[in-house]
Amino acid sequence: MNRRDFMKTAGAAGVTSAIAPAVSQVTSKEPRQVVLILGESVRMDMLNCYRQTGLKTPNLDKLASQGMRFERAYNCQPVCAPARSAIWTGLYPHTNGVWGNSMPLGDTVHTIGQLLHDRGIHCAFMGKWHLSGTDYFDTGTPAAGWDPAYWYDMRKYLMELTPEDRQRSRRPAPADDPTWPVEKLYGHQVTNRAVDFLAKHQQEDFLMVVAYDEPHDPSLCPNEYSEMYKDFVFPSSLNVSDTLENKPEEQRIWAAGRLGGTPKPIQSKHYFGAHSFIDAEIGRVMDQIEKSAPNALVIYTSDHGVFLESHRLTDKGPAMYEEITHVPFIAKWPGQTSANSVSRSIVSHIDISGTLMEFFGHEIPKTLEGGSMLPMLRDSNASVREEAFLEWGRYEVDHDGFGAFQPIRCVCDGRHKLSINLMVTDELYDLEIDPGEMHNLIYSQEYAAIRNKLHDLLLNWMNVSRDPFRGYYWGSRPWRPDFPKTWENAGMTRQRESDGYLPRELDYDTGLTMVNATRPKINVSAPNRKVKTDEEGP
Repeated sequence: MNRRDFMKTAGAAGVTSAIAPAVSQVTSKEPRQVVLILGESVRMDMLNCYRQTGLKTPNLDKLASQGMRFERAYNCQPVCAPARSAIWTGLYPHTNGVWGNSMPLGDTVHTIGQLLHDRGIHCAFMGKWHLSGTDYFDTGTPAAGWDPAYWYDMRKYLMELTPEDRQRSRRPAPADDPTWPVEKLYGHQVTNRAVDFLAKHQQEDFLMVVAYDEPHDPSLCPNEYSEMYKDFVFPSSLNVSDTLENKPEEQRIWAAGRLGGTPKPIQSKHYFGAHSFIDAEIGRVMDQIEKSAPNALVIYTSDHGVFLESHRLTDKGPAMYEEITHVPFIAKWPGQTSANSVSRSIVSHIDISGTLMEFFGHEIPKTLEGGSMLPMLRDSNASVREEAFLEWGRYEVDHDGFGAFQPIRCVCDGRHKLSINLMVTDELYDLEIDPGEMHNLIYSQEYAAIRNKLHDLLLNWMNVSRDPFRGYYWGSRPWRPDFPKTWENAGMTRQRESDGYLPRELDYDTGLTMVNATRPKINVSAPNRKVKTDEEGP
């Protein structure tokens, strides 16, 4: 796409001139290409490169051997849509609007596909989107910036099936039927489109996202894969016997009927079979990458994990335990990332969008709440953040399951993890001596200084990120009674920076152009203070 065509496309998309200068940065002779593969409901320890469990993941293990494996990667909210919203926008769920499933992105939110498309990068997305705010399957309509020719959300898949097959596809029945062809499976069709895109666009700058739905329920896979695990038992962790004493009440309600007694063996031939099936599909994508885009940056991660009975809990939900927040993260970048290398620095999904912006040679918009982890891809000892921040709003707006509204804010520094569970008991864990998170240290005097430091970091993050749920109640906790209760909270205003799509905001108190997005609120803390504006100059 030449500059004239780009400007025509950008203008049609309603992009302001603030974005146009970025085009001049596209000077590389060799195409810059990224393939980002997103797993669904895949725990970190479900890959053999992290933990030998007996599960078969040869292709992901090979990817790790060719690049870098990250040991401390975290999502931003451990449930499908909110987790994905942070990846594709670089904004936390409380900012982008998707703080629960079936909630849409805000009207002024732009995904990385739109940001890069408007800067001349070809962006293609095939697979589970889950951000339209309608239902699990979305609308069949491509999101802005993503190539319509390759858009393949789950509604488009279902519309290709007969009514009878559509109903069968929502049950694990195909995995028990040897006659059900692989061509009718969503994961296989997603791969077909990825392979086609790679073959046809190998000379272009592109971002291609391959977002699988499996092994998420109903765990569709060919019969041979489910049969592979008919007698398989996943090795339990010690925390499957967690009594949940001194833990949040909502967790005990969640675990009702499973507390006490001997934990059952962890078996699920459909789930584990679908996991290995998708590994094979990823192998097909990797084979085509070697043919069509051998120098591409390839990233694999997962939106969240699942409990598999850890802490007596199932699936995922309002908790910050490692099983659902600590995700696999692998990157291969030929010529940049050392083969078979390991990083133990903190990684957060919030940095993926910023990483992609920098990779393609563009400035990271000030609106993004993450940065870039590109230095980490070049150096396994590099670090770009000291903590990962996580949150929870609710699981779903379509139904009342999974505890409904359970506000949580969490910070993890790699060893210690503090979770503020607004309506119930808070949690603090030392992951070094208690990797199973069995012992809640929230009232431990030995850890008081560490706890309070993390608490301050968490409150500051809520302030800086304009968390709409912030307030004194997050600070005034039973274990920190000296925290001041003030109606004004921090007494600040935090307007949004300009991202090039909307005009810079005006100062509410003066009506003039905002200079400092974060500043004391005049009518709260300094009613007589004069504020400089852009019109007045520096």
